[in-house]
Order: sequence, then C-alpha cells, then structure tokens
Amino acid sequence: VPDWQYNPTMTRQKINDSVLRIIDAAQNRASEGLRVVEDYSRLHLEDRLLYSTAKKLRHDLTQALVEIETLELLQSRNTADDVGTTVDADSEYRRTGNQQIVRANFARVQQALRTIEEYSKTFDVNIARNIEQIRYASYTLEKVIANTNHSRIDLKFANLYVLTDLRNSMTAFEGLIHELIAANVDLIQLRDKSATDRQLVLAGRLLTQLTRNSKTRWIMNDRPDLAFLTDADGVHVGQNDLSVADVRAIVGPDKMVGVSTHNIDQARAAAMSSATYIGIGPVFASSTKSIETQATDTFLQQVATEISLPAFAIGGIDEHNLPELIGLGIQRIAVSHCVISAESPTAKIAALKSMVSVVPQQNTACCPSE
Repeated sequence: VPDWQYNPTMTRQKINDSVLRIIDAAQNRASEGLRVVEDYSRLHLEDRLLYSTAKKLRHDLTQALVEIETLELLQSRNTADDVGTTVDADSEYRRTGNQQIVRANFARVQQALRTIEEYSKTFDVNIARNIEQIRYASYTLEKVIANTNHSRIDLKFANLYVLTDLRNSMTAFEGLIHELIAANVDLIQLRDKSATDRQLVLAGRLLTQLTRNSKTRWIMNDRPDLAFLTDADGVHVGQNDLSVADVRAIVGPDKMVGVSTHNIDQARAAAMSSATYIGIGPVFASSTKSIETQATDTFLQQVATEISLPAFAIGGIDEHNLPELIGLGIQRIAVSHCVISAESPTAKIAALKSMVSVVPQQNTACCPSE
C-alpha cells in the first residue's frame, strides 16, 4: 500500500453544505467497510500483515480528510431526514458466508471512496488525489485477501514438499516419483540445474501423467515456460527470477506460484504480490545452500506470527533438526536430500509427516487490539 503525504498546492474553497453531508456519509461507509475487512483479516485469517494494511487504509482515510474540520462534517449530518435510511435492498440482509461479507464490504469501501474523490474535486484537488490512491490500494488489498484465503484453503493440508532432480536415469526418476506419490507427498518440485530443457520437459510431462489422478501436485522450478508446456500445477521462482505477475502471464491465473524469500521484507512483498505460497530459508546449511545465507530465527518467527499465506521452510531439514523449526512456529517444510537419497524414501516421509501437524496451528498471536 503506497504511503502518501498531504501537500496542499491550492487554497481550499468553501465547501457546500450538501457536499459536506455527502462526504460525511461516504467517509462513514468507507470506514465501516474497512473495519469489517480488518476484523476478517485479524480474527478469521489471523494475518497480521493484512490486518495492519487494512487498518492503515482506514487511518489514511482519516488523515486524507484532516483538512475538513470534524465539526463541519458532524454539523452537516442529518440522519433523521436522510431519505437513504429508509431505502434498502433484500440482498443487504443476506450473506452466504465470510467471503461474501468481505466482497460486499470492499465494494462499499470502493464506492464510498469514489464518492469522496469526486465531490472533493469541487473544493480541494489534493484531497481527491489522496483518496484516489487509497481507492487503488483497496483494490490491491482486496485481491491479496482473496488470494490468501484461496491459498490457505487449497494448501490447507499440505505440509511436506519434496524437491528432486532427475536422478541418474529416467528409470530411477520415475521409480522415485511413484514412491513419493504412494507416500502421499503433498508437493513435488522438479529442480535440476544441470538438466537440459528437453530433459526437463520430458520429466515434467511424466510428472503430469503420474500425478494427474493422485493427491500429489508438482511444481516446475524457475521456468514458467516449461511449466506451461508440461501442464505443471505451478512454478516456483526466486528473488532474481520473473515477478509473480509475469509468471502468471505465462502460466495463467489458476496455477500455483511459489516465491523464495530470505528475509521478512521479501516475505511481505511476496504475500502482497498474490503468490500462492512462499519458501522461507535456507534454515540450515545444505548441499545447495551455504550456512552464510541461513535464515534467522527471528525471520522464521515473524513469518509464523505475521503471515498466514502458506509458508514452507527449506534448507537442510531432516527429522533431527525439525523440532527446532516446529518450536519457532513452522508447520510446513520442503526437503530434498534427506528424502530422495534415503535408503527408504517412504519411511523417511512417514517420519517427517508424523512430526508436522496435518492442520497448521492457528496464529493466536496475530493481531493486537486497538
């Protein structure tokens, strides 16, 4: 959500009484709608990032209208004679669930902000511009909340993610994939930096064929073009790869997009970019990640308590150090070597799955009350 600062460049004109009434009513509608969104983010999603973003929008709205005296607005109010208080629609009294409530209140917020924006043009263009930016920010927040809710539902029971290369032959690779699927691995990522594009496409199409009627889904690492060609369930990108928006332009809006993050700012940005999930790490040194880049405990705890978008810890995880992560609030893990190089991948998967919760813990420390 963009920050802005009131910077008057013109003398404010006198405000017509009817315009004051319109702005007062619209401000109330927008503030009330944002409060509903705040409560949903705080108490249903338990997402500190989205809650604080919604709360900031509501405070920004108050600040945008700070040049209009509160007494002016209150004196213009005439609820008793307001013809709108007796006109309603049956749909206003019907809600099918939380998501419809959120959609209805975002619509209320955006319509009210447009009203304020248009009428404030009659006396102060700077107010109109600031309100316009708040309205744009509300569109982004609506998209992010919808995406977060969808991702939480879609990956609700996904807690074990296995990354694999092509092994030493296609036969060995196919055998491993059969074993991973039989062991109920939630996600498989095809990641092999040494493979050719043709090899990745061949392996990807095999993955699509093998996982099609299973509970396991597969992700292509780095390459949205190859994910598209192989009809992968999604693609995973790093900080130096394509943006989430660019990836979705290639693979479409229905595919999963994961993003690697290494600090809380990157995790927040990924969550606000409408990623499906984030990778957080590396949490321990591994064959592909050096200890110098290890994620801090503080970062892991921040993600666990602040962001409700599914987050998979990655990097050198096995059954011996997993309890340390669980103690930090981590409930989803991505592993590679400890599974694909195990004497019995099935047994290793069972051991790891027994240690992580099937249903992620609720974030009861999410959001403080005002």
